[in-house]
Amino acid sequence: MPSDASNSNGRSDRRSWSEAVTVYRHPRVLAMLFLGFSAGLPFLLVFSTLSAWLTEAGIDRADIGYLSWLGITYSIKVFWAPVVDNLKLPGLTRLLGRRRSWMLVAQAGIAAGLFGLATSDPAMSLAPVIAFGFLVAFSSATQDVAIDAYRIEAVKKDLQGAMAATYQLGYRFGLLAAGAGALYMADFFTWFAAYTTMALLVGVGIVTVLIIHEPEINKDRLEVLKLPEVEAFLGGRPAQGGLAVAAWLYGAAVCPFVDFFRRNGRMALVILMLVAFYRISDITMGVMANPFYIDLGFTKSQIASVSKLYGLVMSLAGAFVGGVLVVRFGLLRPLFLGALLVAVTNLLFATLASLGPDLGFLVVTISADNLAGGLAGSVFIAYLSSLTSSSYTATQYALFSSLMTLPGKFIGGFSGEVVEAMGYHSFFLYAAVLGIPAMLLVIWVGRLEVLRSARLESTAESA
Repeated sequence: MPSDASNSNGRSDRRSWSEAVTVYRHPRVLAMLFLGFSAGLPFLLVFSTLSAWLTEAGIDRADIGYLSWLGITYSIKVFWAPVVDNLKLPGLTRLLGRRRSWMLVAQAGIAAGLFGLATSDPAMSLAPVIAFGFLVAFSSATQDVAIDAYRIEAVKKDLQGAMAATYQLGYRFGLLAAGAGALYMADFFTWFAAYTTMALLVGVGIVTVLIIHEPEINKDRLEVLKLPEVEAFLGGRPAQGGLAVAAWLYGAAVCPFVDFFRRNGRMALVILMLVAFYRISDITMGVMANPFYIDLGFTKSQIASVSKLYGLVMSLAGAFVGGVLVVRFGLLRPLFLGALLVAVTNLLFATLASLGPDLGFLVVTISADNLAGGLAGSVFIAYLSSLTSSSYTATQYALFSSLMTLPGKFIGGFSGEVVEAMGYHSFFLYAAVLGIPAMLLVIWVGRLEVLRSARLESTAESA
C-alpha cells in the first residue's frame, strides 16, 4: 500500500508522534465534540434503537428491515445540499451565518420529530412512526450537510484528521445517549420517556450553534451568481428572470460535480466507487445488530452496558488512533487498515451466533467492532473532507457522504430477509464478504495516486 505522506518533491511531511497528538488542543477541534454529539444523537433513534423498540412491539423482522430504509434519507441529502450550501434563510443567515442558521433550523425539526415519535405506538400503527421518523431523518441529514461544511471550512486541511476524530468522538457520545441511554430509559421507564429525553438533548446542539462562530472562509465566499463558472455561463448577459434562475441552479447544482471531475480526471469514478463501497459491510451488519442481541437472549440492559457503554470506550480509542494515524502517515494506509478491520470483526459476530448468549464473548466482539468502526470512521471522514473544494464544500461533501451510505442502506433493507432465510451466522459471514471490495478499491486508488504524482513531477521537470 503506497503512502500519501510525502509531497510532490519527495520530502516527508510526516509530523512527530507528539505533534500528531497535540492537534487535539485546537479550540475548533474541541468544538467538534459537541457538534458531533448533535449529529450522532438522532441516528440510532431512527435506526437500531428504533429497531429494538419495533422488535419488542412484535413487528416482524422483514418489516423492521424495510423500515431501516428511513435511513436512505441520509443517503440522498445530496439532492437538497445545494440549497443548504447556497440559500440564505431570511433573518437567521444575517444573524448567525450560512452554516449556523441551517444547523439551527434542522435541530428544530429533529426535536419536533422525536417528540412525535415519543407519542407514537408502533404496536397500534406504524404510520405515525414512519412519518415522524422521516421528519427526524430528513432534519438530521440536513443538519449533517451544514455541520460537515462547517467542519471542513473551520480549519486548514492538515487539521481535518483531528476534526474528523473529535467529530467521531462526539458522534459516539450521541450514539451512546441514543443507544444505551434510550435503552436504559425504556427498560426502567417507557419508550415515551426515552424519546422525550432524546428530544430534550437536542438542546446540546442548539447551545453549541449559538456559541460557535461562522468559518472565515464562508464569510468571504462568493455568491453563486458571482462564481467565475457562472459568469462564464451567463456570457456577459444580465442575470435576470429565468436566466437568473438557470444560472443559480447551474452554479449550485451542476458546478460542484463538474469541479470534482475536472480536478480528479480519470480517478474520479474510482474514487466514487471507493466512497460507495467503503461502509457497505458495517452498515449492512448494523441493521440487524440489536435484533440479533435480543434474539440471542440478552436483555436490553445487558445490550446497553456492553454494546453501548463498554463499546463506547473502544470507539473513542479507535477514533483517536485514527486521527493520529492520519496526521502521522497520511490517509491511504489508515484507510486500508480501517476497511480490513471492519470486515474482519464481522467474523466475530458470526462466531457469537454459533456460541449463543456468551456475555464474555459479546464483550470481545463488541470491543473489536467498535475499535474498528471508530478508526475507520475518523479516517474515512478525513479522506472525504480532502476531496472537497472550498467553493462547493457542502454540496460536494453531501455527494460523498450520500454515496457512502446509499448502497449499504439499500442492501441493509434486505438484511431481515437474509437473516430469516439463512440465519444470523451466515448473515454475518455475508456482511464480512461485502467488505472485500473496499479494501481492493483503496489499493487501486493508492496506485492511481502514485501514477498521478509521477506524472505531475514529470511535467514539472519538463517545464
